[in-house]
Amino acid sequence: MVDFILVAVLVLTLVVAVLQLGLALHVRNTLVDAASEGARRGALLGSSPAEGAARTEELIGLSLSPRYGQDVAASTVERGGSTLVRVAVRAPLPVIGLLGPTGVLEVQGHAVLEPPHPAGAGP
Repeated sequence: MVDFILVAVLVLTLVVAVLQLGLALHVRNTLVDAASEGARRGALLGSSPAEGAARTEELIGLSLSPRYGQDVAASTVERGGSTLVRVAVRAPLPVIGLLGPTGVLEVQGHAVLEPPHPAGAGP
C-alpha cells in the first residue's frame, strides 16, 4: 500500500508537469501565430502597424482569452535594408496550480512592409 502511494504521487507530479509544459507551449505558439498574423496585416499596403496590433488582440481574444492580449505593441523597424512591421506581445505565463513557473511570455511577429506602387504601375 505504501509503495502504491509513493509511486502514485511521483506519477501524478510527472503528469501535472507535462500538462503544465503542454499548456505553456500551446499558449506560446498561439501568441506567436497571432503576432505574426497581426504583423502581416499591419504590413499590407494601405494598412498601419496599429491595425496589426488590433488584429493581434482580436485573434488572441478569440483563441485564448482577452487577458492574454492586453499588452500588444506594434512598430516599424529597419533591418537589413528593409522596413519591417513588428508586433510584440507580452502575456502572463499560464500556470496550473501554484507550483508552476511564474513570469511573462514575450513573443514577436515580423512582416516586410509593402512599398507603395510606382505611379502608373496599376494596383
